[in-house]
Amino acid sequence: MKKNSSKLKIIPLGGLNEIGKNMTAIEYKDEIIIIDCGLSFPEDEMLGIDIVIPDITYLLKNKDKVKAIFLTHGHEDHIGALPYVLKKINVPIYGTKLTLGLVEFKLKEHKINNLKLQVVKPGQNIKKSNFEVEFIRVNHSIPDACAIAVHTDMGILFHTGDFKIDHTPIDKDLMDFGRIAEIGSKGVLLLMADSTNVERPGATMSERTVGSNLDEIFGGAKNRIIVATFASNVHRLQQIINSAHKYHRKVVVSGRSMVNVVGVAGELGYLQIPEGILIDINDMGNYNESELVIITTGSQGEPMSALSRMAAAEHRKLEVQPGDLVVISANPIPGNEKLVSRVINQLFERGAEVIYEALADIHVSGHACQEELKLMHRLIKPKFFMPVHGEYRHLKQHGELAVELGMPKKNVLIGSNGAILEVEPNSAKFAGTAPSGNILVDGLGVGDVGNIVLRDRRHLSEDGLMVVVVTISRESGEIVAGPDIISRGFVYVRESEDLMQNAKLIVRKSLEDCSDRQMKEWSYLKNLIKDELRNFLYQKTKRNPMILPIIMEV
Repeated sequence: MKKNSSKLKIIPLGGLNEIGKNMTAIEYKDEIIIIDCGLSFPEDEMLGIDIVIPDITYLLKNKDKVKAIFLTHGHEDHIGALPYVLKKINVPIYGTKLTLGLVEFKLKEHKINNLKLQVVKPGQNIKKSNFEVEFIRVNHSIPDACAIAVHTDMGILFHTGDFKIDHTPIDKDLMDFGRIAEIGSKGVLLLMADSTNVERPGATMSERTVGSNLDEIFGGAKNRIIVATFASNVHRLQQIINSAHKYHRKVVVSGRSMVNVVGVAGELGYLQIPEGILIDINDMGNYNESELVIITTGSQGEPMSALSRMAAAEHRKLEVQPGDLVVISANPIPGNEKLVSRVINQLFERGAEVIYEALADIHVSGHACQEELKLMHRLIKPKFFMPVHGEYRHLKQHGELAVELGMPKKNVLIGSNGAILEVEPNSAKFAGTAPSGNILVDGLGVGDVGNIVLRDRRHLSEDGLMVVVVTISRESGEIVAGPDIISRGFVYVRESEDLMQNAKLIVRKSLEDCSDRQMKEWSYLKNLIKDELRNFLYQKTKRNPMILPIIMEV
């Protein structure tokens, strides 16, 4: 086939220089396809924000070109933004059975209907005008994970998705090494590969090692067992259920996302659940403590999760009791260490025995370490390489690993969200940028909270608020009532009466001076009150509360 002179563009809209909200657009001729559509969770300074999704301004500007979304697997950081994106761009979505099962449940919660969900099997090809997209089985911490090979007349692009190499996977579905090597032998133009665990030498342990350790823990437990893990780690859920069945225990599922995933995975056949083993949370009283296992969310110490509420004695139906064995089968995601530590301390205080990652091998990662990444590079043998799915240090170190394996340094391209990579058979370079960044979701508001609102929230959280209410005469400009001052989060008013009285005098004097000079412009009066009060309060308290003047005319 004759090669077209059009450039092949790769546009990461999320997942670079960060962990989460993975989303990559690939544009060629008059078509755009999207790989993954994920969310991330807010950082500490994003006060009140629920989730963060990618900026899709570029896709909206080129809406007619967008033809499909291809999903590598069903984790939130790869599918979580779909309900928000699909309201603006309604295109077919391709993914494996479990991935789309989780997507369908999510879309129903958002009351989104009439979508084109197309189930594909690993090994299947989807043809578009300028693209042929192939799904290739890989191993990860959720079943049905795939890498994606994008075949074009310009060359092959290979996106690993999230992966690890597990020679003894729980579902017995091995990574398709043969097909990956076959694609590599054809010549891959660009590799995009998961960089999450590039800092770790060696290889990731098999998920089966967790199962044998759980067996040992369950065998020695005399009382109730509570296991916290990621809801989406279906393989881990299977092993917990297997151990519970082996030791004749009933299983209770707690936490909304856990109930959802167990329901979907069980219905689609990805969880083998022995008959009668699952019981309702309300029926626990019919069994002895030694007959129960509770699987719950909260392995990251999330404040509203089921485990956190149990630890704080705030759960309506479950309470941690002395003698309970709590197993936290997950490592803290960077940034969550304090939350996890707090929950562990609370559990110990309530008399529970707690087993966590520092005490036993009860968690393995779903991401490839250095030796597995090296094997992927050797099989694919790409001409160019762009590391993805990681913070900057991960991308940088993954690039260095590729150079160690013999790739010319100029062929390693360290990108960032929005940087447009243009690829041709003999060249690859960044050329231009697309809008990118964080769209913040707060309740039902999508994107209506920006930097200014966040700045105000930080200001309020750090210094508090002071509201000044004053009524003035429209004709004379003289004060009719007030000023009254309301303080929240700044000082305790009853213990600061002198400060409040002096603040009122400052406001009154400022307004009287303005009245004498016939100054009646509201914006001027408000700014004057802010400035005078700010100076006074900082002098007296060394604090800067947010000052909100309210002036009423009569």
